[in-house]
Amino acid sequence: MYTYYMGIGSNLGDREGYLAFAVDQLCGVQGVANVEHSSWIETPPWGPVEQGPFLNGILKVQSSLEPLIMLETVLHVERLAGRQRDIHWGPRTLDLDIVWIEDGAGQCVEVHTPNLVVPHPYFWERQFVLEPLQEVYPTFSYEGESIGARLETLRVLES
Repeated sequence: MYTYYMGIGSNLGDREGYLAFAVDQLCGVQGVANVEHSSWIETPPWGPVEQGPFLNGILKVQSSLEPLIMLETVLHVERLAGRQRDIHWGPRTLDLDIVWIEDGAGQCVEVHTPNLVVPHPYFWERQFVLEPLQEVYPTFSYEGESIGARLETLRVLES
């Protein structure tokens, strides 16, 4: 059994509806045992493309699905939500990113393929990922730094 922590976001249309749609879809996948989510937070867009604000959060998904099968699953859910991949870091109905994976013993599962890199290469730099991650995983740490300390560092850097 794996525990997946996934970033989820939307900045087009019924943002909250798209997030709820993703949760419902994942709950119905064979091999997914449980889906929990953080609170949704509104955040400015990340990246160079002019666009509206995002509604973001973190999903905690317990599943027997192997990482590349989970990736196929979340890409399918994005497509069902009308996700278009026309502009890199552009606006989207639904964005699902596998940020972190743990095995049944609570150990980090690393994945390095052309289509999936876990831990997500930018997650430790993004407040909009770490704030909801802290809500669902308050004891999380990475490379010896607690999530709380990392958020404080990012807040200082931002100000």
